[in-house]
Order: sequence, then C-alpha cells, then structure tokens
Amino acid sequence: MADATTYEKTYTIGGDLKVNRMGFGAMRITGEGIWGPPKDREEAIRVLKRTLELGINFIDTADSYGPHVSEELIAEALYPYPKDLVIATKGGLTRTGPNVWPINADPDYLQKALEGSLKRLKLDRIDLYQLHRVDPEVPYEKTLEFLQRVQEKGLVKHIGLSEVTVDQIKKAQKYFRVVSVQNKYSVDFRKWEDELAFCQEQDMAFIPWNPINAGNVGAIEKLQQVGQRHHATAHQVALSWLLHHAPNILLIPGTSKVKHLEENYKAASIRLTDEDMKTLNGIRSVEVAG
Repeated sequence: MADATTYEKTYTIGGDLKVNRMGFGAMRITGEGIWGPPKDREEAIRVLKRTLELGINFIDTADSYGPHVSEELIAEALYPYPKDLVIATKGGLTRTGPNVWPINADPDYLQKALEGSLKRLKLDRIDLYQLHRVDPEVPYEKTLEFLQRVQEKGLVKHIGLSEVTVDQIKKAQKYFRVVSVQNKYSVDFRKWEDELAFCQEQDMAFIPWNPINAGNVGAIEKLQQVGQRHHATAHQVALSWLLHHAPNILLIPGTSKVKHLEENYKAASIRLTDEDMKTLNGIRSVEVAG
C-alpha cells in the first residue's frame, strides 16, 4: 500500500486568521428543519463547549439558523470568546418556516441582519461575514456595495460568498477582497470544481457544505471500502477526502450531539493513501441541480 498522503492541518483566512481546517458548522444545533430551539438545549451547549476542547477554532453559523437560535447559543456557550476563535456568520436568507429559505440580499435587509448578528454574538466586528446567497431580485452590485461599506466601517473584517460562480467571485473582487467561498461540494458532488480551483489559485478558503451527498449508493460503497482499511465510517472518509483533496478546503461538519462531533473530529486524523485517493477520486459526481 502507498505511503500515507499528508496535508496541512491549518489554513490562514485572509492572511491573518489562522484556523484548524477541521471546523464546526452550527446549523444543526437548532430545532427540526433548522427552525426554533433545539430539542436538547443542554446538549447543544455541550457540543459548542466540546468544540473548543477538541481544538476547533473555526465556527460557521448564520442569522437564518433558527432563525437567530444558533448565534444566540454560540454566545451563551462560549462568550467571552478565546482570542483565537474565529466565528463566521452569514446574511441573505430569511425564514418563513421549517426548511424554507427565501433569499433577501437587499442592502436594507442585510443591514438589519448584520446588526442582529453583531448583537446576538456580542461582537463589535464579525471576523468573516458571508453573503448567504446572491439575490436574483436585487442588483448584485447593490449587494456588493453594501458589503464594501460595512467592511470600510469596520463592522466586518473579511468577506466571503456562498453558492457563487467564478464570474460572480470575480465581480465581487472589484469591490473587496473575497477571502472565502462556501459552496455545496463533496466527494460525489463536484459541480463547483472550477470554483474550488479558482479559490486555490486566489488564496481563498473553500468551505464545502453537505460534505457527503446522500443517496449516491456507489459512493457509499467505495467510502465504506476505504473506511474498512482505516477502521472509519463512510462519513469520516468523506470528510478526510476533502482535507486531502485541496489545501484550501475548510471543513464545517455539523451536529447536535457530542458523540457525533467527536466522530467527525476523528476524520482529521485519518491519513488516506495514494491508493485510497485513487479509489475515491474515481467516484462519479452526481451533479444535482440547485
């Protein structure tokens, strides 16, 4: 078997925010349908506290998770924050019910969303503020001008984008430095391969959401095959593949259980071999629309 492939454990966002590449996504510490409070509030608090104990120092959230619940729980569990903790949040989606996510990137709405995030997180400045979605009903330039203004005012340190194309990233670069892109991406969903490559070329973090695409039976079989060699689950292998695949990928797997958090974190210690990577790279990408 080939020697284990190695990778850097950390990444520096925007040239000054050094984080461990295994982060935490705080979407699922909310209620069912990412709506309302969690069923087990104390467990959610324990999950957040455990992230720090494990050495995780990058937490990704959004004002729309709950809505507001995720940000409130982060502050309740972790404030005052450790100096090296980077909390990234997002604005641009509204909520009208469980699993419903209308887009609104109008500057007036984003202003209220940002003010709310700052208050809930008990921060004077957001380290990484991400546009959750490009709004087809709002001129993109208007949204970009808003993000440029709030950065100039010192309300946000760095700016990222989500679910964007290379052309949309390039357009945003005319207004501010884009330091991260958060697109759906996994070993079996590689629709955004060009965007990943562009981010690597431009020294931007690439933050994949939905790191294992449910329903791809062929992918599960190969992930399990590799997992057997490492005494790991298919999910852990899928996370490990992302860390090995590109040095600018930051992981934000989410969960509402301490046990699952610890299982996800163990994926960072898996060292996939060249043979493993060849097997996983051969998984057919399922490019589902959306």
